[in-house]
Amino acid sequence: MKLLSSLHWPRSLFARLSVILFIGLASAQALSFWLTMTERDQTMTNVMMGYIEREVTSSVALLDHLPASERAQWLPRLARRSYEFVLGPGVSGGPVDAQLSARVARSISEGIGTNYPLTVNAVPGDNERLQVHLKLTDGTPLTIDMRPMSGAPLSRWLPLMLVLQLAVLLGCCWLAVRLATRPLHELAVAADALGPDLKAARLRESGPSEVARAARAFNAMQERIAMYITERMQILAAISHDLQTPITRMRLRVDMMESESEGAKLRQDLQEMEALVKEGVTYARTLHGATELPCRIDPDALFDSLVCDYVDADQAVSLHGRFDMPLMTRPQALRRIVGNLVDNALKFGGAAEIHIEVLPDGQTTVSVLDRGPGIPADSLEDVFQPFYRLEASRNRQTGGTGLGLAIARQLALAMDATLGLYNRVDGGLEARLTLRNLVKAPPVAVA
Repeated sequence: MKLLSSLHWPRSLFARLSVILFIGLASAQALSFWLTMTERDQTMTNVMMGYIEREVTSSVALLDHLPASERAQWLPRLARRSYEFVLGPGVSGGPVDAQLSARVARSISEGIGTNYPLTVNAVPGDNERLQVHLKLTDGTPLTIDMRPMSGAPLSRWLPLMLVLQLAVLLGCCWLAVRLATRPLHELAVAADALGPDLKAARLRESGPSEVARAARAFNAMQERIAMYITERMQILAAISHDLQTPITRMRLRVDMMESESEGAKLRQDLQEMEALVKEGVTYARTLHGATELPCRIDPDALFDSLVCDYVDADQAVSLHGRFDMPLMTRPQALRRIVGNLVDNALKFGGAAEIHIEVLPDGQTTVSVLDRGPGIPADSLEDVFQPFYRLEASRNRQTGGTGLGLAIARQLALAMDATLGLYNRVDGGLEARLTLRNLVKAPPVAVA
C-alpha cells in the first residue's frame, strides 16, 4: 500500500486505466514468452542429450572397430558442431560444475560408460567446455572435446514481432479505455454545460445498457431541474404581478392621508416592498437563464462609462488598469455585476476602487475594493445566498434586499465566470470577478 501511495499516478481515469491494462497485458505477454522460451530450451536440451548419446555411442563404437591406421581419417567425419574426437589423452582439469556440461557428461556416461571406463573434467578457463577421456579396446586413448550449446538461437525476426505485439497491446488498451471512458467524458461535459439557462444538449441515449441508462437518468434530471426552476420563476413572477395592484392602491391611500409623518413612513415601506419585488423577479430571471447574447464590445469603454456615471453622482469611484483588447461577452450582465459590487462597496465603505488585471493565462480579473468593515471569514460564501443578511456589519438599516450578491453570482455563472469575496489584509473587502474562457474578438478590417 505504501508503494502504491508513493507512485505518482496520472490524474485522469483514461490514463490510469490505460497504464493498468497495458502493464497487466504486457506482463502477461512477457510471462507467456518466458514460459514458452523455457519450455523450448528444455525440449531442445532433451533432444540434444538424446542425440549426443546416440551419436557419441555409435561414433566411439565405429572408431573402436576401425584399424588404428584409419582412425585419424575418420575424426573430421565424426566431428559435430558441439563436439569433436581427439586421439590422445587430452587436457586434464577439475570436476564439471556447469549445469549443462554436467548433464552432457551424465548422458555420455549413461551411453558408453558401461562399455568404456571414462573420466570427465572441465577444461580450465571455460565453464562450458569439458572433455571425456576413455580408452578403446586396444588401449588407444580417445578424448571427446565438447562445447555444449544451450538451446537454439533466437530468430532475427523475433524481437521485431515482440515490439509489434507490444504496439498492438498498446493500441487495444487505448481503444478499450477510450470506449469505456468516453461516456464519462460526455457526461462531465454535459454537466459543465448545464448552466443557469438549463439549455445544455441532451446526451445520446445509445451504447451499452449502463451508459444508455446513465444518459437517460441525466436527461431526465436535467428536465426536472428545468421544470422546477421554471415553476419557481413563474411563482415569483406571479407574486410580483399580483403585488403591484395592492402596492399601487396603498400608495393612493397614503397620498390621501392627512398625517404627513405617518404617510412618509408608509411610503418608505412601500418603496422597500417595491424594490424587493423587483429584485426578486430579477433574481428569478437570472436563475432561469441569461437571455442576453454575447457580442463584441470595448470593455475599457464600458468601464469608463460606468465609473463616469458614479463620478457624476458625486460617488468616490476610481478605475485602475485596462483590458486593451475587444472581447466577446454579455455587456449588460457584466455591467450589472460590477454595478452591484460597486454599490455594496459605496454602501459599506464609502468609496470603491476598480482594479483590472489581465493574467498571463488569458484570464482577466476585475476587483472591486473598499475599506468597509469586511465580512467574517465563515460567512464569505453565505452572503451569496438570497436574502442572507449580516447583522454584525451589514444590517437592515443600511438598506437593500439581500439579493444583490446572489444576482451577481448567478450572472457570473451564466457568463462562465467566477465571483468571490476576500477580506483585505489591511482592512476592507475585495470582490473579485474572474472572467475566464473569454474569446478575443477579431480585429475589424479597415478598408
